[in-house]
Amino acid sequence: MTAGRVLVVGDLINDIVAVPREAIRPDTDTTATIKHASGGSAANTATWLASRGVSVDFVAAVGAHDAAMHEEELRSVGVTPHLQVEIGVSTGTIIIVVQGSERTMLTERGANSLLSTASVSDELLAGARLLHISGYSVVDGLGVAGTRELIERASAAGIPVSINPGSIGFISDFGVQRFLEAIRGASLLFLSADEARLLTGEADPDAAVRLLGGPFPLVALTRGADGVLVVADGAEPVAIPALQVRSVDPTGAGDAFIAGFLEAWLRTADAVASASAAVYVAARAVMVIGGRPPV
Repeated sequence: MTAGRVLVVGDLINDIVAVPREAIRPDTDTTATIKHASGGSAANTATWLASRGVSVDFVAAVGAHDAAMHEEELRSVGVTPHLQVEIGVSTGTIIIVVQGSERTMLTERGANSLLSTASVSDELLAGARLLHISGYSVVDGLGVAGTRELIERASAAGIPVSINPGSIGFISDFGVQRFLEAIRGASLLFLSADEARLLTGEADPDAAVRLLGGPFPLVALTRGADGVLVVADGAEPVAIPALQVRSVDPTGAGDAFIAGFLEAWLRTADAVASASAAVYVAARAVMVIGGRPPV
């Protein structure tokens, strides 16, 4: 079975990634490797899916000044873009400072805040094997009502929905219960240990993934170098080890993991095998600067 066509809805961002070559020195210069790149959790997942041979439609909101550049860039890597172009508003921008396995992100959401469900047409949904929604757009853009609308439209068409929460800071501001209400009915949930702790109140990843395995049929909880915990259909959690590689920049590793998982899952419906395949894709992501596949 092929993976079929995936519809990805969510954020598209201009990234400025800085990797200091030494300890940051306040009030003076610090040498660093700096890369300007296109990013956004949803856009990253879309491009990683395309790199795995999946047919991808991608919906996002961008500023008019660089919309043509983003459209051309996405098409060049095999993603079909459906961009909601906003005049007089900039495309979102994030400054990412990478220090080992930790990142500090300074975020301007820009046009992403204006993303509308009207940009997701019935024609786009028709025939999709899966709808993936970025949590960033749940908390800033779609909101509860918009996210519920998309999930309900997909469910009515028999299309499974996957969600990745994205940001514990934004979800805390938005409200945990509001977020959980917005994503109710999703079939697949991809999240980090920090996100799981926030959504469940459980510090132990094993306990958190068990709780989340109740409302969500398939949960994959990523733990960085400690690997992944997978719960499918209420079964016991299964641990998948991470690959030990030299990490340059963890930006986009979770997005790449999701793409690797979805591609395998849509072909095999085997959650554990899909997670095993996904850790290889995530390992590729941490070995390059930026959140997208190397060209």
